[in-house]
Amino acid sequence: MSRFKLTREERSWALYDVANSAYILLLTAVIPIYVKSLGEAAGYTAAETTSHWGLVQSLGTFFVALLAPLLGALADYRGRKKKLFTLFFLLGAGSLTLMAFTGSYLALLAFNTVCAFCYAGANNFYDAFLIDVTSDERMDYVSSFGYAIGYIGSCIPFVVCIAVIFLHPFGWDTGTGVRVSLVITALWWFLFSLPMLRRVRQRYALEEAPPAHLMRTVLKRLGGTIRSIAADRRIGLFLLAYFFYIDGVDTIIRMSTSFGYDVGIDETQLVLALLVTQIVAFPAVLLFARLIKRFQAKRIILFSILVYIGICLFGFFLQHAWQFWVLAICVGLVQGTIQALSRSYFGQLVPKEKNSEYFGFYNILGKYATILGPLLMSVFTALTGSSRYGVLSVALLFLIGFFLFRRVPSIGRLDS
Repeated sequence: MSRFKLTREERSWALYDVANSAYILLLTAVIPIYVKSLGEAAGYTAAETTSHWGLVQSLGTFFVALLAPLLGALADYRGRKKKLFTLFFLLGAGSLTLMAFTGSYLALLAFNTVCAFCYAGANNFYDAFLIDVTSDERMDYVSSFGYAIGYIGSCIPFVVCIAVIFLHPFGWDTGTGVRVSLVITALWWFLFSLPMLRRVRQRYALEEAPPAHLMRTVLKRLGGTIRSIAADRRIGLFLLAYFFYIDGVDTIIRMSTSFGYDVGIDETQLVLALLVTQIVAFPAVLLFARLIKRFQAKRIILFSILVYIGICLFGFFLQHAWQFWVLAICVGLVQGTIQALSRSYFGQLVPKEKNSEYFGFYNILGKYATILGPLLMSVFTALTGSSRYGVLSVALLFLIGFFLFRRVPSIGRLDS
């Protein structure tokens, strides 16, 4: 089979990126603005609502970070991974729907925390399913393909949502348009998850029956896995580096709209610039995936981290809408690539029969433990009264991640 031709199971797995990416795009471009408008109507300042938003993002993923390894260890038993994935994705889509039926600032923040928790939990199992649907030699491309179609596929409901919000069909005001958009996105999330539910199966698993004292056994297994990670230089150092640089990536995703709003970029410019990010990311991810044989995944990841450091520095001096567009394009060039290649890089390192457990640690130390970045941005914004210093502080995460990842031995080599 051609390396670039996907099987039905690989395509079904990748479609979940289309499903959940619609939520992330709305979370990035629309929900923060809606939250800020309700917050300001309730008497909070722009800096205070940005600070609250950062804390909410940290809380939702913090709880998943605590539970991810435990849930992953449970999912490694035969037949458990699909059930846990289904539970979390349904709860996530349901809480997103509930966000449409409240006009309370505090209730909206609470529902968003639940949604972020369930979204992150479902993605923990989704990432681990990468091991089940493809082989090591195809993993970089399959992972990248998922991110690529996720970016372009999420644009479809997003454009519909933007039309509903700004064109005011049926005489709806902006607030009603946002609430309708939340329902549309939840339905999209559900419908494009169906191929994953129907066709993807757990290929690698622990074959023994779950013991009578399940939690005690799982906790004992977790202790053994922690010792194994500490003893394996590649896995341990990779996870530490990933913790820092991907926390920065997720912070840029979640906080960029709030930052742009604070420095005076109007809502239309914000939304259109972020849509351009999605469009740019689609070919960029596939291009870098095809360049892996020539440059290696490690070098491409390091290059992407350097681009993010430049983005943070440029963001500090941002004054005009066209500069936000430049930032959006730069983010689009590397955002999907660094996420996709990190996922597949880690997937090639871990024991296949315990992949869900290992991906639990992958998430607690990195991808969905988005704690430090929003917290840094929240604290520095609150201390200085300016979001610019919050964005600048995120560069520290990328710098630490870059120097740690340089020391990670390349796949197939004892040192690099």
